Amino acid sequence: MSQTIAPFTGFGLGLRKPHHRAYLEAEQPVDFVEIISENFMACGGQPLATLEAVRERHPVAMHGVSMGLGSAHGLDRGYLAELKALARRIDPLWISDHLCWTGVPGHNSHDLLPLPYTEEALDVFVRNVIHAQDVLERPLLVENPSSYAAFAASTLSEWEFLSAIAERTGCYLLLDVNNIYVSSVNHGFDPREFLRGIPADRVRQMHLAGHSQGPEGMLIDTHDAPVCAEVWALYAEAAQRFGTTATMIERDDAIPPLDTLLAELDLARAVTRERLAA
Repeated sequence: MSQTIAPFTGFGLGLRKPHHRAYLEAEQPVDFVEIISENFMACGGQPLATLEAVRERHPVAMHGVSMGLGSAHGLDRGYLAELKALARRIDPLWISDHLCWTGVPGHNSHDLLPLPYTEEALDVFVRNVIHAQDVLERPLLVENPSSYAAFAASTLSEWEFLSAIAERTGCYLLLDVNNIYVSSVNHGFDPREFLRGIPADRVRQMHLAGHSQGPEGMLIDTHDAPVCAEVWALYAEAAQRFGTTATMIERDDAIPPLDTLLAELDLARAVTRERLAA
């Protein structure tokens, strides 16, 4: 697998069910939409028909939540086959998933479980990314998740781990700015050091989202609120470092009207313009 992913400089939103009708009735002012891959795998009927209709108007990015790239048991062949079939049908901009594991054979935790950042875990992750890319016949984007636990055994930072994955597999990176901020508060690192440690030439997409206050001072990545001021400030620094990179806003709970999210997306456009003009 030696394909590359060309940079895409647009601003998009997640395609969520409350907004399906709006996308079907008119072309919306977005440069792309992102889907949760699992919501459209191995299904037909109205969901897939809606996606295909939206795809006629907008490029689509496929974003997964259960590939389990960090699993020591390897990847599920059936899952990869269904994912590849959907990709052939939709011809996405790219396919992404997370720096995590999600369960063991026969049990899916339905959560993005953290990894120890060790050489052993790196070898496992690299092996799985190479396998997935060979099956899918395209490079992946790997996203940094938010995390709420750290491992004493870790010998690498998260950004060093991500950089090594990209170098050893040829994959690209999806930088979630909200997740960087959430994890920096939860674990006490400098989020700007994270940005500085990421290879700029491997970033192809950025996520923005809202979060909630959790117990004992922790932040929880809930995707149920507008982007906060601290995340906008960090995004401004990311835009300066990585340039005009495909950026989208995630909202998965307390989903507001589409116009509200489009207005928030305009803020992302403005922040990028202002930072690059400075």
